[in-house]
Amino acid sequence: MSLDVWAKSGWLKAQTPTRDQLVKIFGVVDRDLEDSKRNLSPDGQFNIAYNAALQLCAIVLLAEGWKPDKLNAHHRTISALPLVMGKERQDDADYLDACRAKRNGLEYDAAGRVSAKEAKELRDFAVELREVVVAWLGGKHPKLSPWKK
Repeated sequence: MSLDVWAKSGWLKAQTPTRDQLVKIFGVVDRDLEDSKRNLSPDGQFNIAYNAALQLCAIVLLAEGWKPDKLNAHHRTISALPLVMGKERQDDADYLDACRAKRNGLEYDAAGRVSAKEAKELRDFAVELREVVVAWLGGKHPKLSPWKK
């Protein structure tokens, strides 16, 4: 499937991105990466690290000119990663989708389902994904990159 097919299905809406929007979203990512290191429960650390990774996926989607519809927004935002950045990002999307499901369990079902190791693993993944997204954005959409002039 392509993002155009998703849009025709009503799963995405066109959105014109601005550099200022991406600066603000990167601010959320950086805050969440720092907050996920705080002395919180593993559940809390995991939830915050998940949000950082989700926002990175949102940056990628927005840079391409799309925003997900509210229904299944997290799933679609994550699933778009390999559609935009290439099939080599499929494992990343699969990992994040598993984290999404785990995070939903934390939010809606029961506490204590995440270990400190899992929370750190997700935080480390989000830090690496941030580097990948920054490089991709600078190469593919330099006018939107907060670090390109």
